[in-house]
Amino acid sequence: MQSLNVSVTFSNCGGLKMIKKIKQHQQNLGLSLGEKVGYACGDVASNFYWRVFDVFLFIFYTDVFGLSAAAVGTMMLVTRLIDAFSDPLMGAIADRTKTKFGKFRPYLLWGIIPMVAAGVLTFTVPDVSDGNKLIWAYGTYIFMMLAYTFINVPYGALLGVVTSDTQQRTTLTSFRFIGAFSGGSIVAYMTPELVAYLGQGNEALGWQYTMLVYGLIAAVLFTITFLSTTERVSPPANQKTPVMQDLKDLTQNKPWKVLFVLALIIMMTISLRGSTGTFYFKYYVERPDLIGSFAMVYMIALAIGAASTPLLTKFVDKRRLLMILMTLVAALSLVFYFVPKDNITLMFALQIMIGLALGPKSPLVFSMYADTADFSQWRTGRRATAMIFSAAAFAQKLGGALAGAMIGWTLASLGYIANQVQTGTSQEGIVLLMTVVPAIFAAIAVPLIYFYPLDDEKLKKLQTELQTQQDIEQQKAVQQSTAQQKIAQQEKQNVSGGQADSTGAVNV
Repeated sequence: MQSLNVSVTFSNCGGLKMIKKIKQHQQNLGLSLGEKVGYACGDVASNFYWRVFDVFLFIFYTDVFGLSAAAVGTMMLVTRLIDAFSDPLMGAIADRTKTKFGKFRPYLLWGIIPMVAAGVLTFTVPDVSDGNKLIWAYGTYIFMMLAYTFINVPYGALLGVVTSDTQQRTTLTSFRFIGAFSGGSIVAYMTPELVAYLGQGNEALGWQYTMLVYGLIAAVLFTITFLSTTERVSPPANQKTPVMQDLKDLTQNKPWKVLFVLALIIMMTISLRGSTGTFYFKYYVERPDLIGSFAMVYMIALAIGAASTPLLTKFVDKRRLLMILMTLVAALSLVFYFVPKDNITLMFALQIMIGLALGPKSPLVFSMYADTADFSQWRTGRRATAMIFSAAAFAQKLGGALAGAMIGWTLASLGYIANQVQTGTSQEGIVLLMTVVPAIFAAIAVPLIYFYPLDDEKLKKLQTELQTQQDIEQQKAVQQSTAQQKIAQQEKQNVSGGQADSTGAVNV
């Protein structure tokens, strides 16, 4: 009994301090390099699809598949209406998943086969009528987006549960996007070459085989992410929240609402430049051989920019840094408009500078999304990490869709005809979509960032309070367990004493 009393006293007086010391020690240890690299592999895998969509999908549909620019623009917008439901639904499902491997990691394995199949089918050109081709394009593209959602929403949410430390999140997100941009660099440079090599003169077949190769590589990389990561942050014990309550929490989460609009605007900036770049070099500069190199140097610059994010955030607040970077993107994109079509060196130089400025954007914004999950838990007592990241993914997809629709409708209105010499009006439209229009959206993003309320000081305060709440809950659990042990021992002693008394009575 004496040892039991000592343990109870320790629990009451020093348990909370001990829990805090253990957690602080674990936090100081940080994430291992292997886990950071393993997590990054997931976005390398994702970019074997996303970068193809961003750079090549639009021109594939117009110049290879045979759809009109207006039809492609409309399709990209309409299919995103499906994502308006699928992304939050996937987030709700993932938040409520319980397996021995965690909530989110299993989807990295479950989603592999649908992802590979959807990629091949999307880039398959069926031998059917134009009307049936359009139906095929809608069906396979919707399938592709659903497959991407199924695996990528849980992957994104994994960031919010691997660690609770905001600086480690920024570092992990930097690793993620170094992986993303490195994978994107390979895709941007190799895709035209690989299509030509595998197709052997049949461009449609080359695209089909290329997506099969990319799918198999992505499958290996997602498996590595599954094996190398650990989920550490859990929602409050016994949390039972209806899906509608999660959605209501989102609408009342001001930091998340600001980031949603911001992500949409920034994605329009990125997608306009990425998708228009292929048209810019093929039809304006008339150097289609430079498309891969131009996209590759941009991706390398993005990777370098992403790698610099942890260093930059040590000196500059996330919000302020993002405002500075988007101002630079707006200015450089505007300067791009005045570059002569024969000045290739200046085009590449400006593209590299824009990449360096945009590189930290993704690590910053996604680590800020993880912070909004903390804010929601701090404000409501509930945590819905996947719901927050799924809605963020929808903002990105919607931004890309709006950019695609704008490109398609603009080109169609200016008389664009695939695989033909473009008119002066059509060329001017391509240049504007590549330069001035993205500059406008980047400029719009700057004042939006000002309304994001979570600076470093507020984040530190709320995360400290969250940690204290979690420590108190753990201390209560320890005390309850200890009390139950004490009761069990007392009952055992009472039973033993009663047996001894009974035995004594018989002996008398």
